[in-house]
This record gives sequence, C-alpha cells and structure tokens, in this order.
Amino acid sequence: MSGTGDAGQEGNSGYGRKTFKRSRSHFADRITADGADGWPVEAGRYRLVVSRACPWASRAVISRRLLGLEDAVSLAVTDPLQDDRSWRFTLDPGGRDPVLGIGYLSEAYDAREHGYPGGVSVPALVDVPSGQLVTNDFQQITLDFATEWTRYHRPGAPDLYPEALRAEIDEVAQGVYRDLNNGVYRAGFATGQEEYEAAYADVFRRLELLADRLAHRRYLVGDSLTEADIRLFTTLVRFDPVYHGHFKCNRFKITENPVLWAYARDLYQTPGFGDTVDFDHIKRHYYQVHTGINPAGIVPVGPDLSGWLTPHHREQLGGRPFGDGTPPGPVPAAETVPAGHRP
Repeated sequence: MSGTGDAGQEGNSGYGRKTFKRSRSHFADRITADGADGWPVEAGRYRLVVSRACPWASRAVISRRLLGLEDAVSLAVTDPLQDDRSWRFTLDPGGRDPVLGIGYLSEAYDAREHGYPGGVSVPALVDVPSGQLVTNDFQQITLDFATEWTRYHRPGAPDLYPEALRAEIDEVAQGVYRDLNNGVYRAGFATGQEEYEAAYADVFRRLELLADRLAHRRYLVGDSLTEADIRLFTTLVRFDPVYHGHFKCNRFKITENPVLWAYARDLYQTPGFGDTVDFDHIKRHYYQVHTGINPAGIVPVGPDLSGWLTPHHREQLGGRPFGDGTPPGPVPAAETVPAGHRP
C-alpha cells in the first residue's frame, strides 16, 4: 500500500476512490471471556498494536489505561510515519517489536491470512504465541475491553459501558462517528466540491449539536465518563492541529467554541486521556504521510498547546469522572509520552 491512506483504517480506507468510504474491519474476531470465537481473555496473551497518531487506535489506548489493563494487555507503539508496507516498528531497537519480533504489523496480518489484499490498520490485537492478528475491529475492541476483560480491570476501574446506558451511548456514538469521527475524513479526502461541502456541513452540524448537549452537562451520557466521551475526545484533540487546516474543516476551531473547548480540556486533564496524547506523532503522521493532500510534507509549527492545561471550570456542572471508582495510577514508565510531544 502507499502511505496515503487515512489514519486509522490505514490503507483500507477507500482513499483514492471517487467518494471516500471507510472499509469495514476484515478481521472481526472477538476476544471474550467465554472464548466463543476461539480467543479467550487471558492476561499476557495479546499485544495491542497502536499508532498514537491514529484516533481509532487512541480509543483503545485510553480505554486500556482507564480500566487498568496495562499488565494484562501489552502495548506496541508504531512509528507515526510509514513506508510502502504501512505501520512499522522503527521506534524499537533494531526496528523490530521486542515482543512479537516483527518489523511490520503486516507480518501479523500475513500470519493470519497469507496474501491478504486489504490494508493494514490499527488498532490491532495480536496473539503473541502464534504471532497472528486476532482483530482490527476498532469499534468493538474498546467495548470488549470494558465488558469482557472485567476479570483484569484494576480496583476502582470505571464502568465505561454501563448496561443501563448502552442504548443511549450507542445512539450518541453513532451520530458522532458518522458526522464527526468519519466526517472529517470525508471532508479531507473529498475529490469534489459537492462531496466536500456535504461532509463539512455534517461536521459542524454535529459539533453544534454536541456543544448544545454539553452546555449543561459535564459528560455526554450520564454523570461520569463513558465510551461515548472517549470516542468524541480523540477527534476533538486532533481538530485544531490537523482537521481544521489539513482536512479543510475550518468554519471554527475547537478553541473558538467555549463549550467544546472547556469539555476537551476537562477530558485532556483527566488521567487516562491527555497523558496518552502525542501531538508530535499526530502532526507528523497526517502532514507527512498524506502526500496527496500535503505534497511538500511540511509540518506546521503550531498551534500553541499550552491552553490544554488551563482551567476549564467544568467541575461546576457536577458529575464524577470515574463514577464510584478512582483515577488510574501513573503512566507506566515505558509508555510515557515524551515531554516534547505534549504541552
């Protein structure tokens, strides 16, 4: 594949077609408590492969941290830049993942289905003993972390997908995905004016609906953090550095919307969210990999990130970030985002 796909379903996005269309995950097996798909929940057996640049992979990183699954599911972080074999482990010594022993995520795909013609996407869960990809179903991975991996949740872990709120979470998340998470890509990769303007309208209509929803409530659903907030955050945190300019979603910046900016800062300053964000990886991936949009590969210096740490005052709306639970502990030393990559 070329390095011009979208971040997320990289190389499997439909980029280059007349109309942008995100492909469904090809490998949709699930890791469950009962092992119904042949992949039982088991501590230490699976490795989560992510790019910190990718919003879909970042969901899994945040969920894993909030739930305290660091010891149960190990983490591999790819280089934000790619070559013609897609995601690679050039950040690791010798250019190979130290656990899987591979240089490219595509090797785990080949181990599962030799000659698989589709793209190589993150997040991906890989079975360590066999080296095979288990799933690249970014929509389901975090839901299963919340509901199937409960045996390994840390004491005080929040319920990110409470059964009583699932219908509402699903409804909110569906609109966010269609119009915003995926909408920015439909705008950015549009090949015609009409297609672009339709996506642009969806993005800002959804942002305004979300601002209205969040004006008098701290979180999207219920009074604590849920899966819905994770799915929205990963787009909001990338909006001003990337989507506003690179994807031409420039009606306003998140920093120019008081409600959304305060909400985004609230989440960023919550343990488990901002401490997983790598702005350097985000910017370098989008601006240097998407050569069809940015052929010169120039990475913008801005925006100023210091505002992410300013007071948000959202606590005045009430709510309890972790419900009856507690914040996660410190980030494991090996997983700390470098100081120069964050505010």
